[in-house]
Amino acid sequence: MEKALEVANLHAWYGESHILHDLSFSVDKGEVVTLLGRNGAGRTTTLRAIMGLTGARRGSIRINGVEAIQLPTYRVAHLGVGYCPEERGIFSSLSAEENLMLPPSVSKTDRGMSIEEIYDMFPNLAERRNSQGTRLSGGEQQMLAVARILRTGARLLLLDEISEGLAPVIVQALARMITTLKAKGYTIVMVEQNFRFAAPLADRFYVVEHGQIVETFAASELNAKMPVLNELLGV
Repeated sequence: MEKALEVANLHAWYGESHILHDLSFSVDKGEVVTLLGRNGAGRTTTLRAIMGLTGARRGSIRINGVEAIQLPTYRVAHLGVGYCPEERGIFSSLSAEENLMLPPSVSKTDRGMSIEEIYDMFPNLAERRNSQGTRLSGGEQQMLAVARILRTGARLLLLDEISEGLAPVIVQALARMITTLKAKGYTIVMVEQNFRFAAPLADRFYVVEHGQIVETFAASELNAKMPVLNELLGV
């Protein structure tokens, strides 16, 4: 199976703080993978390191076979990577649709989803298209943050805690979105605290602890691994 992402022997720092310690994992094209772990384990730093948003980095990050460890963030994006950070980054002075139209295409071959396709997937955003960014609910802002990267043509999506603090109906809509994107061949790496949200969606799971991968298993092994997960995560 062709790899969309291969991370090998990755170390990352914020200033003097050494956060990731020889972390390695891979993601096949079209696969949904979830990084599990306690807060502070290094999961968000892993996504940020892939994007070049940490301090010093050492190791290897290959995106669709291209080494990206030395690339600046905008060049990583142009390899077809879309990053949805936990803080969302919605522009308050722009309407929902203006926020949606803002990012440029990052792919020469894939123009990304059209506005119509995105509104089909997120009817709430169609209704609120003229609303100011900060007038949207938390759930609508999260939908907008994810929808915005779908406009760019990115096919590898890094999603950081997209279900956090949201109403169950919004979480269900995001789960349907991930299922739809997977059917369209997108590759997704999720950082999730909400185990119930992640469990039915992911093909494989990696558990991160102290900046290292300490456990990996497929969705089919989930039930057998629950005792280990309870110990590692307290789920």
